[in-house]
Amino acid sequence: MPKARTPEVPAVSPALDPADRERLLAGTHHDPHTVLGGHPVPGGVAFRVFRPYAEAVTVVFDDVRAELSDDGEGFFSGLLPLTEVPAYRLLVSYDGTEHETEDPYRFLPTLGELDLHLLGEGRHEELWQALGARVLTQQGVTGTRFAVWAPNALGVRVAGGFDFWDATGFPMRSLGSTGVWELFVPGVGEGELYKYEITRPDGSRTLRADPMARRTEVPPATSSIVDVSRHEWGDAEWMAHRADRPVHEAPFSVYEVHLPSWRPGLTYRQLAEQLPAYVGDLGFTHVELMPVAEHPFGGSWGYQVTGFYAPTARLGTPDDFKYLVDKLHQAGIGVLMDWVPAHFPRDEWALAEFDGRPLYEHGDPLRAAHPDWGTLEFDFGRREVRNFLVANAVYWCEEFHIDGLRVDAVASMLYLDYSREAGQWTPNEFGGRENLDAVAFLQEMNATVYRRCPGVVTIAEESTAWDGVTRPTHHKGPSGFGGLGFGLKWNMGWMHDSLAYMSHEPVHRKYHHHEMTFSMVYAYSENYVLPISHDEVVHGKRSLVSKMPGDWWQQRANLRAYLAFMWAHPGKQLLFMGQEFAQGAEWSEAHGPDWWLLDPAYGAESEHRGVRELVRDLNTAYRATPALWERDTDPAGFEWIVGDAAEDNVFAFLRRDAEGGPLLCVANLSPLARHDYRLGVPDDVPAWHETLNTDLARYGGGDVAGQGTVKPEPQPWHGRPASIRLTLPPLATVWLRPA
Repeated sequence: MPKARTPEVPAVSPALDPADRERLLAGTHHDPHTVLGGHPVPGGVAFRVFRPYAEAVTVVFDDVRAELSDDGEGFFSGLLPLTEVPAYRLLVSYDGTEHETEDPYRFLPTLGELDLHLLGEGRHEELWQALGARVLTQQGVTGTRFAVWAPNALGVRVAGGFDFWDATGFPMRSLGSTGVWELFVPGVGEGELYKYEITRPDGSRTLRADPMARRTEVPPATSSIVDVSRHEWGDAEWMAHRADRPVHEAPFSVYEVHLPSWRPGLTYRQLAEQLPAYVGDLGFTHVELMPVAEHPFGGSWGYQVTGFYAPTARLGTPDDFKYLVDKLHQAGIGVLMDWVPAHFPRDEWALAEFDGRPLYEHGDPLRAAHPDWGTLEFDFGRREVRNFLVANAVYWCEEFHIDGLRVDAVASMLYLDYSREAGQWTPNEFGGRENLDAVAFLQEMNATVYRRCPGVVTIAEESTAWDGVTRPTHHKGPSGFGGLGFGLKWNMGWMHDSLAYMSHEPVHRKYHHHEMTFSMVYAYSENYVLPISHDEVVHGKRSLVSKMPGDWWQQRANLRAYLAFMWAHPGKQLLFMGQEFAQGAEWSEAHGPDWWLLDPAYGAESEHRGVRELVRDLNTAYRATPALWERDTDPAGFEWIVGDAAEDNVFAFLRRDAEGGPLLCVANLSPLARHDYRLGVPDDVPAWHETLNTDLARYGGGDVAGQGTVKPEPQPWHGRPASIRLTLPPLATVWLRPA
């Protein structure tokens, strides 16, 4: 027991002075730990406790029980003749009931000097370990450390179930110039709901969800939840080998999934029992998941995020989401997620003017307001905001084993004049339209992810001709900028042009032939993904099969021919759910894919199942054919056989693997079968064998006789020393390989 002090100096009153009382009551005290708790003073140790609504407070340690004086308004104090502060507890009486508890104000800060230094520099790559709610043991006591960045706040307090949502008695301390506020609350643990009550610069208060929350309530509820992960990963083999081959030289075919509507009503764990089996059966190498991060409005598809560190609670807990990723990995399927660092919604309980002033958003209202979506753009020039986003990218890859981030709306980040008229934007320091802050952020994010997370790929959804999206950050291009450092980029030009071509009636296609060939002019300017995404099958754009001209048979034939052309074209593949079985209706998040089309009781079931069979066979042949993916970014991997047969609506080209081994793709996008169609070929292949034909009856085609094995003839054609004669089915694509 601490020794009693001999009264050599006059004792002081332990009661708080009026100024501290007022600041604590008003929620504007920046350092409550200096006045609350136990502190050595002349005459002993002064104990000061702030417990609104308490009837009495007693300090308890060893065999000592010392009741404190009631100073009014929830303040209690007492002076004990001690030489040092003991490890004490509090006995608090409410309405005649006593509760023994720890005093939060006897604990040292939970953030060390290195954390604070990195936070101040905006370089804390594991930010989620430093900020947010984290269950830990401090000075031998278990509780939850709350930490939040709010540099403009006059004060911050924690509200939650543990204080009956009255934050008055739980003020946090400011950790100096970092703008971080911190409080360790003993006894609070997993599952507790909480928010931060922030006193703004004007003295008003706002109740905010934690920007770093790792778990949230199910929307429309908005509280943050203290989370502890107990998931034990079973994907060690996947993680050990995912970096074995560079993504741009590997098979990469992606099935895009809107999780809440793929099978409506399924949780993450239920999805884990169905999605890996379905995707694995179809042969896709990856899934791309949307939406993942928490968002208030389901109709936004997750593109207006409020919980950047929390998987949406609509389908389960963070550990449930980890379980889904784990099961996909164990099935040999990579997991990509849509990531949205461009903007955030204005909800008053989330990030907008978080501490009473623009914080996460830009301080200039013209820069902050996104002109298209009614949202706010991040201030990429602020180091703490950049840190928040860079660490978030790392967080998903390290904590959830995500294999790739598809970064949404990159173009809106890169240009100061994006969707803005003259006078609505200010040029950068060089007089240009480029957002230099966003460029620096994207470069830092990509460099950090690739350094920390081997095997992870970042993918830009970028719709302009920005130079060097997938060029390394240290390599400068003609524009003078270093590359953005992405691994892959969505090829929006190919998508728009090829869909425009396919939508024309075949009789008109000869006038639009260039729409299918122009992509090869720039095919090697970036590392591309060919995306048939959710954006192309909503809002009046019609589903993929419904974009095709002609009657129902012709629409399906066009679709099959297009998919095989796409799978053979340089670049990786992405297909949105429902398109793999020729769903005729547009996708709606309200009900998801029309699975009933695959019900054997439905009369046209075989026609839809045939398209799905083709997708399975495309993926099977694709994965087994290095020529289709090994040199996607190397011009030596592609050769036109005939790219100008506009009158015939025919396209023929070779793909080659790293050893030079070829695959021949021939697409006849006219409704006429073409017999004895001559194509020039290399003279070093003794025979060609048809490995895929989209007109087969089992796909729903007309089963126009294929070629089997074809031997070249010594007749030069198309500038080549030999040629073959093929039967080209109508509205069909065929693949041939050396026999």
